[in-house]
Amino acid sequence: MKVLVGFATAAGSTESVAQRIAGVVRGFGHETETCNVDEIADVHGYEAFVLGSAVHDQAWLPNASAFLSRERKALAGKPVWLFSVGLPGAYRGPMRKWVALEEADILAELDDVRPLGHRLFTGVVTPEAFDKAGVWMFRAAGGRFGDFRDWESIDAWAKEIGEELTDIETLG
Repeated sequence: MKVLVGFATAAGSTESVAQRIAGVVRGFGHETETCNVDEIADVHGYEAFVLGSAVHDQAWLPNASAFLSRERKALAGKPVWLFSVGLPGAYRGPMRKWVALEEADILAELDDVRPLGHRLFTGVVTPEAFDKAGVWMFRAAGGRFGDFRDWESIDAWAKEIGEELTDIETLG
């Protein structure tokens, strides 16, 4: 099955997650292509999609949301999975649970597409992603800077996608 793994990234974390997902799905014998949503000219040659975006202010980046809106008809009826890369794992304590609840807000904004699944992952969080006040507020809320990508979790989800695509292909 030909699978497009598209992404919108702000600082690179989402691209690395997309590449990792594509590699795992490719391991199931599917042809994958990884591409920034800004560079996708035509989606009609793909049979399935895994699309992701960095999350800012509890929403996908504008170019990623615009891509979903623009391509909603082409994606309809095809297997689609969505992933988001945000901050939940960068927090400690009660804030961590609260921030993880942003997944519902993210999905509410992406109502142009009905995905078979969605995951919210944490990416690399650096002070450069914030202004001075933002750094202070992030730290005061229990936030930590660092690389919080959970490759085991990402691989497990990508494996589920690979298996499901194989099942779809076998039944189709």
